[in-house]
Amino acid sequence: MSVESDTPAKPADGAFASDNRQAVTLGDSARDYVNRLRGGDMGSLPAILGLVVLFVVFSTLHDRFLTTYNMANLVVQAGSIIVLAMGLVFVLLLGEIDLSAGVAGGASACVTALMLIDHDWHWLLATIAGIVVGAVIGLAIGALVSFLGIPSFVVTLAFFLALQAIPLKLIGSGGSLRFNNEVLRGLSIKNVPVTAGWIAAVVIVLGFAALALWRYRSRSARGLVHQPLPLVIIQIVVLAVIIFGLTALLSANRAPNPNLFNISGIPWVLPVVIALLLFWTFVLTRTRFGRHLYAVGGNAEAARRAGINVTRIRISAFVIASSMAAVSGLLAASYTGKVSPGSGGGNELLYAVAAAVIGGTSLFGGRGRAMDAVIGGLVIATIPNGLGLLNQAAYINLLVTGGVLLLAASVDAISRRRRSAAGV
Repeated sequence: MSVESDTPAKPADGAFASDNRQAVTLGDSARDYVNRLRGGDMGSLPAILGLVVLFVVFSTLHDRFLTTYNMANLVVQAGSIIVLAMGLVFVLLLGEIDLSAGVAGGASACVTALMLIDHDWHWLLATIAGIVVGAVIGLAIGALVSFLGIPSFVVTLAFFLALQAIPLKLIGSGGSLRFNNEVLRGLSIKNVPVTAGWIAAVVIVLGFAALALWRYRSRSARGLVHQPLPLVIIQIVVLAVIIFGLTALLSANRAPNPNLFNISGIPWVLPVVIALLLFWTFVLTRTRFGRHLYAVGGNAEAARRAGINVTRIRISAFVIASSMAAVSGLLAASYTGKVSPGSGGGNELLYAVAAAVIGGTSLFGGRGRAMDAVIGGLVIATIPNGLGLLNQAAYINLLVTGGVLLLAASVDAISRRRRSAAGV
């Protein structure tokens, strides 16, 4: 896959060449990709290979791992981790950290639950209230980090401790709030109608195909660096196979006793994750804010001298992270069916950071995508899911997850060193 830019191709005979020599054939694209791997640009490749290995190992050791019932459970279990990791990607892109994201999600879910139970608010207004709480938390963290220059580690550690007081005060020690709103609880326990799921799958594939082909034609007509048409077609086919395969898998009746009742359709949490993925991918790759975010993460001083408002970018990243933490907290509450004083205070944050890093987001800033959170989140969720089927002790899960994270961080550090050596 060639690196795209807005630089015109070299002219041939006084005119712009119709094809760019860097991306004419699949062979050129393959060589370019190999060169980037050699230069340390690993991307999500290690995480994808790790996910494949986990699927092969667990499916070999237990025959129920690849069943439709377990795959649907895996999607639901991964939802809150992926969303939280997706928000943390924005902070990690700046080389910062947010240790309070997990408990911020718990506090936001607590506010939403109280609005539903004590004040009988509509679920949409209660959800917005929870997300606003998350945004305010991120605004406060970003302001302290940007204006006072306090390291994000210290600020978010303080918020990690302080935010746990909110649900403890509102709920009380040992108490809990039922999270049984039909819509919000349904995100984890209900499914999209099968017909609607297939329609959405077709729309996604056709939309991606139209966008990819339009972009190829547009860049080719203007003489800009572009991917070869066969590679574009391969990408469309691969996406179609994944989307249609997943839809077919989840549309089948996965009830333990299919003769008595029917459980079919895509869990509602998956469309939520896909919508957030598409939105934040667009923000990062197609907006000025996204370009500025990468610039600040790569070199904040150079970005400042180029006229970028570094303070605003940094504050916005923390607001996005905490807002996504609020959404993650709602998904976690939907999965468990309750909100308690300990919500978000366990290993949620650690798993989310691990998911982002395992997926390919650099701890040193400047490199990362929203897709990294999805891939890494699936890796993180697959480990306890598979080990649970094998009846392994809880400490095995922690050991394996910690080892995978350490391996991912090592790959990140080695890749960064190789990129520096290559002058990238």
